[in-house]
Amino acid sequence: MSEMSLKNSSVDGAGQRVAVVTGASSGVGRETAAQLVAQGWRVIGVGRNPDRCAAAETKIRAVADRDGVIDFVRADFDRMADVLVAANQIKAMTTRIDVLINNAGGVRDRKVVTAEGTEATFASNHLAPFLLTRELLPLLKQTATSQPGAVRVIAVSSSAHRMTQGFDWSDLQLLGRDDFNAGVAYCQAKLANILFTRELARRLVGTGVIAQVMHPGIVDSNFASHGDEMLQNTMRSRELQTPDVPARTLVWLTVAPEVGVDAGRYFFDLKEEEPAAQAQDDVAARRLWDESEKLLATLGY
Repeated sequence: MSEMSLKNSSVDGAGQRVAVVTGASSGVGRETAAQLVAQGWRVIGVGRNPDRCAAAETKIRAVADRDGVIDFVRADFDRMADVLVAANQIKAMTTRIDVLINNAGGVRDRKVVTAEGTEATFASNHLAPFLLTRELLPLLKQTATSQPGAVRVIAVSSSAHRMTQGFDWSDLQLLGRDDFNAGVAYCQAKLANILFTRELARRLVGTGVIAQVMHPGIVDSNFASHGDEMLQNTMRSRELQTPDVPARTLVWLTVAPEVGVDAGRYFFDLKEEEPAAQAQDDVAARRLWDESEKLLATLGY
């Protein structure tokens, strides 16, 4: 973090709203963080690359409202050890969290097994936000006691969830597949984002914390930079949105009163949409939660 960030990192301003935004060093996450800071929020961004984090911090501070604050912590979401360290750093930096935006994610061009033995696409897109949310929930719940419905957990999924019918529960991460397909792994991870949100919403009933999920659209960002040639060609052939477009929806999901009710909904472009039938399977949502908890336990978290 910069010297300016460190000066602001220990104590929140009186009543200043705090958002944690993952993947905030570039693309949609950076634009979302910038829009919130411009409105006077304190944003704690999470990013992997230290140079991109520093550049993003400089850019975001340039558009900050007089009271807006931006801080960064660094974490590689392929590694749950990094996620846990980041969660602990965030808890040491603030006494409240109003909104957690689980935006970080990405796709690979092949099977990548992490140092912890997880499949990288599943780890970074699902397991990391699952763990981060679990660790930050006490602060979210505490903040919600004074403003129920205004405290939120927002997941960034994708319409790619429509391209898979569900999970192989005997091999949730597809690690045993000789015919591993990176695109399938990504689609399943995006389905996991929606099912996680549905189950989280169910578990948070009565706490004042609202969980929602959104699809950002096809965005001109570095999202596909590690994807295979087919994905790269697809991205080049499509009309892409600039990151500020989905960021507007994320900011709306952060502040709009009408979003603070009826948790577990799916949004795109400032309005609610119906996800695929497999993303509305509450039995699968509960099982995914349980399987994720078991996996984290085997990893020591």
